Amino acid sequence: MNRSDFTASNPYGMFGAVADAPVDARATFIRKTYTHLALAIYAFAAVCWFMFQTLPIDRWMQGLGQAGNMSYIMLALMLGFMVVSWVANSWAHSETSVNLQYAGLVLYVFAQAVMFVPILWIAQHFTLQYAGQNINVIGAAGVTTLLIFGGLTAFVWLTKTDFSFLGAALGIGGMAALAAIVASVLFGFHLGIWFSVLMVAFAAGYILYDTSNIMHHYRPTQHVAASLALFASVALLFWYVLRIMISLSSRE
Repeated sequence: MNRSDFTASNPYGMFGAVADAPVDARATFIRKTYTHLALAIYAFAAVCWFMFQTLPIDRWMQGLGQAGNMSYIMLALMLGFMVVSWVANSWAHSETSVNLQYAGLVLYVFAQAVMFVPILWIAQHFTLQYAGQNINVIGAAGVTTLLIFGGLTAFVWLTKTDFSFLGAALGIGGMAALAAIVASVLFGFHLGIWFSVLMVAFAAGYILYDTSNIMHHYRPTQHVAASLALFASVALLFWYVLRIMISLSSRE
């Protein structure tokens, strides 16, 4: 599971950055960006719930497990997701059509929901033990993700630091992570809990990067693209927090 865009390219354009816009324009851009992010998260949860309620997910997953080729199916799903993500990201940055921007965001949210089906299905079969209580893994991962995201977001807004310098390092890190994932499938080794911890740090870096870009580099009309970037980072963080929770639960 990786970011929709591993490149360090600058999608924001050379002129008209939100940092140079009037105060009311900046406030409107920020409000729209985080409203769209919240709506994307709600839509993601709703699509996942709908699929688990209406589709024979249990039968499909059990069949895939019995077939013994789950890793290759997940690799193919991931590669397909990357293609769809690239298309969605391109649409969200459209300069000519607002409808196309929204189509990109909707497509990306739906693709993320499909991508999450296997790990959510696995997570349903685990519970965390903490202080003598059973804790739902998915709920715990969701709360942890939101707390991390909220803390990192507050840090950027309070310090007003421009983290755009992280772009190149994040791009290289993303390609290295993708190579490790592909190699683990082809050569049959397991990426353990420490890989997930590193990917949580990687996702945190992207949250810092995306949030500072919202403050400094996006144009005031790019709230849809900005919300997609943030949603991608939140989804990446949630994926690997969930993996860590599953690993901890399986050790009980």
